[in-house]
Amino acid sequence: MRVGVARRRHRVSLETVSVSLPFGIGSMAWKVDTTQKKAAWSLYVELVTRIAVQPLEVDQGLVREALNSLYSLFGTTREVLKAAGLNVGAARDSVGGIALAQPAAGIAVLNNGLRPFLAKWHPLLQAWEGRRPVGVSPKEHEQSWSEEPKLRSELEALRGGLEDYAKALAVIAGVED
Repeated sequence: MRVGVARRRHRVSLETVSVSLPFGIGSMAWKVDTTQKKAAWSLYVELVTRIAVQPLEVDQGLVREALNSLYSLFGTTREVLKAAGLNVGAARDSVGGIALAQPAAGIAVLNNGLRPFLAKWHPLLQAWEGRRPVGVSPKEHEQSWSEEPKLRSELEALRGGLEDYAKALAVIAGVED
């Protein structure tokens, strides 16, 4: 009697998706494979579980914590794209092409949405934090900053763009139409 080993053929399911993207990127359509879906899912989870797409009400939280959370998206995105491989990370018509600034992609979510916001506000907030008097809580000091309402307003505008990005990732991942 001969024992055979069944071999499975791995099928790569390709599906065409079309998404609208924030920060002037426009719309894109391409065939998405399983690896891109997994990468999109990972990035989606990172976004929707952070202040990135959750409103930060005036009486809630610290804008410092929001900026730190947004900044950490760069490292997380790099790790997800490195783990997913070249086809996800390098091509313009891929999850990575949207997330990072690929030369062909022109405007991209992290480098044209998130980076300018953080480059502007991080040093300004850091300078203000350096002037906090002894005995004043970080929240009280932050709320006494004349630029804090403007920062929160721009954070809310950025949040809207990141929410659109999260929706696009959900479509790519196959969890939303």
